[in-house]
Amino acid sequence: MTRNHIGVWHERVLPPGPERVRFRAVLRGSLLPIIGWTGVACFAYFVYGPAVAIAVGGLFALSFVVGFGLRRRARHSVRCSVYGALGGVLDKSMGGF
Repeated sequence: MTRNHIGVWHERVLPPGPERVRFRAVLRGSLLPIIGWTGVACFAYFVYGPAVAIAVGGLFALSFVVGFGLRRRARHSVRCSVYGALGGVLDKSMGGF
C-alpha cells in the first residue's frame, strides 16, 4: 500500500464495506468493447452474410458461458458471475488493441 492509500483510509474517505456495482456501471465502463463486438458483427453480416455474424455472436456467447461457469464453480454468487463473465469477455476481447 502507498502512503496515499493509508492517508485515505485514516480519513475515512473509503466506504466501510464493499459497495454494490450496478449493471449500468459495468456497461458504461465497457462501451468500447461493446462497440467493437457490434462493429465486427455488423461488418461480418454485410460483407459475408448472416451466418458469419451468427458465428461471431456464438463466439461471444460461448465465452460468456465459459466465464460464468468458471465463476460459479469458484462459488461466486449469480450476480457476481454474470457481471464478472460479461466484464471478462469484454476486457479480454480488447486485449489485442
